[in-house]
Amino acid sequence: MQDYYNYIKSLHLIFVITWFAGLFYIPRLFIYHIEASQKGSPEKEILTEQLKLMTKRLWYIITWPSAILATIFAIWLLVLMPVWLQQPWMHIKLGFVLLLILYHLKNHQIFRQLQRDEVRYTSNFMRLWNEGATLILFAVVFLVILKNTFNWIFGVVGIIALGVLLMLGIKLYKSIRRKNPNA
Repeated sequence: MQDYYNYIKSLHLIFVITWFAGLFYIPRLFIYHIEASQKGSPEKEILTEQLKLMTKRLWYIITWPSAILATIFAIWLLVLMPVWLQQPWMHIKLGFVLLLILYHLKNHQIFRQLQRDEVRYTSNFMRLWNEGATLILFAVVFLVILKNTFNWIFGVVGIIALGVLLMLGIKLYKSIRRKNPNA
């Protein structure tokens, strides 16, 4: 059973990685799409159509299938190891997974809006939004690796500190871009 379990776990991890790859890149494409919508013709139309195609391919060929397969293999792992559902760290991890699914669904909503040329967010908002998957990834990896040895106070402070560092990095990048728009 252990060998069988490791194959399922490997497939789960592969699809989690590709799911996150899509979730890391899709908001970046949203940023480019939003910024392209502010350009003049014909640049606006050319860039917008190309970005729509890129986001559509990323979303439907990589991100959605990866999310579905990661979830299927995760459920399979829980069927093989139901004792994990009794572990407190797993409850917290599943809470973060729920947040990840909500993040994914919100990205889907933004994707559909941009496919209809409805720009409802600023590129600055999207830069902040882009860090959502990063925070969830950090939380889940630390929970899975450290499990019950994890100091919850340290974990919460660490995630908040990471969030602050990410926000400061975004602010710094915004300042750099203001001085050099091609940065």
